[in-house]
Amino acid sequence: MGNANRVLLIISGGIAAYKSLDLIRQLISQGIGVRSILTSSAAEFITPLSVTALSGEKVYTDIFSLTDESEMGHIQLSRSVDLVVVAPATANILARMAQGICDDLATTALLATDKPVIVAPAMNVRMWEHTATQENLVKLRDRGIIVVGPENGEMACGEFGPGRMAEPATIVKTVIDHFSSKQRLKGKRALVTSGPTYEPIDPVRFIANRSSGKQGHAIAAALANMGADTILVSGPTAEPDPQGVAVLHVESAKEMLAACESSLPANIAIFAAAVADWRPSQLSYDKLKKGNSAPVIETTENPDILKTIANHANNRPDLVIGFAAETGDVVGKARPKLRRKGCDWILANDVSIGTGTFGGDLNTIHMIQEAGTEHWPEMTKVRVADCLVEKICKYFEK
Repeated sequence: MGNANRVLLIISGGIAAYKSLDLIRQLISQGIGVRSILTSSAAEFITPLSVTALSGEKVYTDIFSLTDESEMGHIQLSRSVDLVVVAPATANILARMAQGICDDLATTALLATDKPVIVAPAMNVRMWEHTATQENLVKLRDRGIIVVGPENGEMACGEFGPGRMAEPATIVKTVIDHFSSKQRLKGKRALVTSGPTYEPIDPVRFIANRSSGKQGHAIAAALANMGADTILVSGPTAEPDPQGVAVLHVESAKEMLAACESSLPANIAIFAAAVADWRPSQLSYDKLKKGNSAPVIETTENPDILKTIANHANNRPDLVIGFAAETGDVVGKARPKLRRKGCDWILANDVSIGTGTFGGDLNTIHMIQEAGTEHWPEMTKVRVADCLVEKICKYFEK
């Protein structure tokens, strides 16, 4: 596909499937390439031939088609575009998306994609208002999926209310807005730290913490998605390197500081890594052995990476954001760090036992600025990253 922006349109079953033909036509008219997946139930309403005629692309229908898989596997199909749009999105496909079920080509592609997803729900008003559907939508929104519509109107079943699929023009505008917003940080350079640090005691043992790197990696990915030239300095973590991000792998706090300084200048610096506060004063080059008593390990303070970069004489970033992992009075303990560290924003979170913040997928953020504190509700770390990057965009657009 030679178009600058490309969409994978997934058409699921429902009377609103006929609108997808007009949606394809309007997307093409805006210079957006369209590749399509047609579910078996959608094929009861519109034909693959009509979709192909409008899009100029082969339509994919069956995950078990050897011809399809040899030409383009479902993983490549889900990642060969810039955006995935599900229109219409029935209650059924929304439920399968929320639960991670993949029993056909459409849901398998949705589970495999690493691209943003927009859904345009279409269903009976009672189905739309059902608790199960609304709970599924909460899950999908928390994962960063964009929901367009539905609109109020008369249904094919004769009922009236919310449930009509958004008009193709509305969906196209959402797609265009998405592609426009992706470049909001173009020309900006961002530095992000993530994960724990390992401070060696001997060749076998080290001091570390429970940080998984999920939050820092999600932030780096969100910055890159907005067009920022992004460098991620990562301590040891099982998280995969985010696409489109330059990654520097380090272990100790001293290595992390050196990597950060070598990555300057930057417009944005976000310090999400959980850096060990101390390191052993002396590294034993031989493994420490058991004896009559436990060895005494003297420690020394590690460099304060956030404070060092925030007060950098020559290359201080325009916006410096720190994280404060606290227990107890989270905000009360984090607020003094704003001035002590010299950063612009502090994002405080509770890492008390039982919160599951370290290593988990959820986070609850208190965003501290000189002007005051915002208390964010619990959300996924991916959603936290999106919310933070949105605020960064607005900061630079002032």
